[in-house]
Amino acid sequence: MAAAQVVRSEWTKIRSVASTVWTLSLAVVVTIALGMLISALSRSEFDGMGARDRLSFDPTFISFAGMSLGQLAMVVFGVLVVSNEYSTGMIRTSLAAVPQRGTFLFGKIAVATVLALVVSLATSFAAFFLGQAMLGEHRASLGDDGVLRAVIGGGLYMTLIAVFSMGVATMLRSPMLSLGILVPFFFLISSVLGYVDATEEVGRFLPDQAGSRIMQVVPPVDDDTPYGPWGGLGIMALWVVAALVGGYALLKRRDA
Repeated sequence: MAAAQVVRSEWTKIRSVASTVWTLSLAVVVTIALGMLISALSRSEFDGMGARDRLSFDPTFISFAGMSLGQLAMVVFGVLVVSNEYSTGMIRTSLAAVPQRGTFLFGKIAVATVLALVVSLATSFAAFFLGQAMLGEHRASLGDDGVLRAVIGGGLYMTLIAVFSMGVATMLRSPMLSLGILVPFFFLISSVLGYVDATEEVGRFLPDQAGSRIMQVVPPVDDDTPYGPWGGLGIMALWVVAALVGGYALLKRRDA
């Protein structure tokens, strides 16, 4: 089967599965709604902040507060895109139709990545503009230094979260196992490693912590992170590449 046919086939699979559509919709709603809520709360608390907190006040990053939960939906989306076929047994049919496993995986990842990118960029811009509206006089402008980079970076960050999850799901094949590893990894292990002094240096190089740097415009006071916004996104991209390479290697070696 030609690559174009594989892409069309994968697009049909994604849009015909209700769970993937609902997960993307949930990512949009949660990210925007929570970002607006946190922005409104930050506006009301600004006058009571100390001088140190005001120095590190980052209106752009605050509007992305909802991504902490929105990325969970992107993790689920990434896992479902890959592992749905394993859980239903359709993977055997798919691989029989496309015996070139590299072409099969590329088509699936490419279609899902483009879809995730479009949704993520739209979500990031919406979260920014609506969040700034909630911040009132404390808002940032898209033309301010570093803001456009942060907003575009927010979309790239959510996309990379989804693609990383696709790579892990390709390796593990099981949706429950994939989610059982990815959810604690992002929402428990990464947080613990990042906020405990003894492991903080390690935590900084995990994909979510490194990648989220791209969304920061105002760095925290006394910040000593050894990389900048694009460097952090580059570290995250390396994690994604490693997951995809691992997924492809295992897909090529084993039976469906």
